[in-house]
Amino acid sequence: MCNATGTEAMFADLGHFSVRAIQIAFTGLVYPCLLCAYVGQAAYLSKFPNDVSNAFYKSTPKSVYWPMFTIAVLASIIASQAMISATFSIVKQSMAMGCFPRVRVVHTSHKHEGQVYIPEINFLLMFACVLVTAGFKETTKIGNAYGIAVVAVMLVTSSLLVLIMLMIWQTNLLLVALFVLVFGSFELLYFSSVLYKFDKGGYLPLSFAGGLFFVMYVWHYVQTKRYKFEVENKVSTQYLDNLGSDLGITRVPGVGLLYTELTRGIPAIFSHFLTNLPAIHSVLVFVSVKYLPVNKVPADERFLFRRVGTKEYKMYRCIARYGYRDMRVGNEEFENLLMEHLKSFIRTENWENACVENSQGFSRVGEEEVEEEEIQFLEKSRKSGVIYMLGHSEVKASEDSCLVKRIVVNYAYDFLRRNFRQGFVDLQIPNKNLLQVGMNYYI
Repeated sequence: MCNATGTEAMFADLGHFSVRAIQIAFTGLVYPCLLCAYVGQAAYLSKFPNDVSNAFYKSTPKSVYWPMFTIAVLASIIASQAMISATFSIVKQSMAMGCFPRVRVVHTSHKHEGQVYIPEINFLLMFACVLVTAGFKETTKIGNAYGIAVVAVMLVTSSLLVLIMLMIWQTNLLLVALFVLVFGSFELLYFSSVLYKFDKGGYLPLSFAGGLFFVMYVWHYVQTKRYKFEVENKVSTQYLDNLGSDLGITRVPGVGLLYTELTRGIPAIFSHFLTNLPAIHSVLVFVSVKYLPVNKVPADERFLFRRVGTKEYKMYRCIARYGYRDMRVGNEEFENLLMEHLKSFIRTENWENACVENSQGFSRVGEEEVEEEEIQFLEKSRKSGVIYMLGHSEVKASEDSCLVKRIVVNYAYDFLRRNFRQGFVDLQIPNKNLLQVGMNYYI
């Protein structure tokens, strides 16, 4: 069973092995060995039924006892490492889907995306192992917990496979029903047979699963509501037109990089900046950082730019794209790269406009001067300084929310947000150049 669960863990972490490699290894080696081991133990127990409590080592000949013991220990170590690696990968994938709080992810391979290491999760696993060992103090309760965990994994795997058969493969309903009847009946039988050990250590994996599900549900629920709030409360272009090119306040020399998760539209936090700050920078860039499922993003494809409003606004949108092995550079190098790509965008935009005007019979008199003026203005603003602006948003439950929602949003989510990594830590923003404005989101 240790080998079987280890193989399941490898399937969960396909960054280490390909699907075909696991299928060949399991079918050609692991599964036949498991069958031989279990058939041999069954034959031994049919003759010596009193040795059922330790059938594996009792059925092993004395001449090969210690080699078998060594192999069993090594197999358990391999299975444990597979489970740890699978945990890292699952947490990383959950983070990508917005179902887990931010943690530090270290990629240990230049070739394979799935080979990752998460220090925080590694520490929690170590702490949990020590706590379980000190609490149970005997292998019997640990074995009971392990048995329920393995059978529960089998049930969950079969349930997810049924969904894939229905939604992805679109398998015939009769075949799906046959699969559920055959495999589901056996797995439910196994699960019912181990449930009697619930109060003898079997509660542990179910408790861990319940706690982890609660954390993931709370984080995903609030993050989804928060993003929906930002989309619904985007600043309209009419709002900018009413403010004018100076945005209704004093514009001081400098470049402001306002970070947002939105790739379209102007975030609601922008109007909050205008309301709470006496002045705003002469050049504004809305920066969205996105991570792609590729090794590295080429330098010339790192930034995507688009103009926000008319040229008089001096406002731009930038999407900074990174691969999973790309290293975030320091703030000065990042600013240099961003400004150089912004200049290239301005030149490309003017060239495209010139091509359109020429095709329509218009001359390009004075366009070069306007282009150079905008670039010179950009360089002058850069010399005045670059400020990173972030919205320090706090999510609160609305006044008409029920008691459960208030507890989940105001206390559970707030605890997770405060105790996990903050956004500006991942962005490597220097504190001296950081400007934050608080804003409450009521969901």
